[in-house]
Amino acid sequence: MTGPGTEVDDQRRVALVDLLDRVLAGGVVISGDIKLAIADVDLVQISLRALISSISALSTPAGALRGVPKPPDDG
Repeated sequence: MTGPGTEVDDQRRVALVDLLDRVLAGGVVISGDIKLAIADVDLVQISLRALISSISALSTPAGALRGVPKPPDDG
């Protein structure tokens, strides 16, 4: 049985798969800071940084992803 909600769910799944494909192809960096303070005294500060990417995107040179030619070897 298909209803009006089924079509929306299918579109969301496709959009989520496309988003995940783009993120893994190019990579994304997530960063944030957490600070615990009492009475304006900083007790703990944590800086978080995460890189999410596919292995193939990480193994290719950065210029190859953007179409920039590789510099010539001097050797």
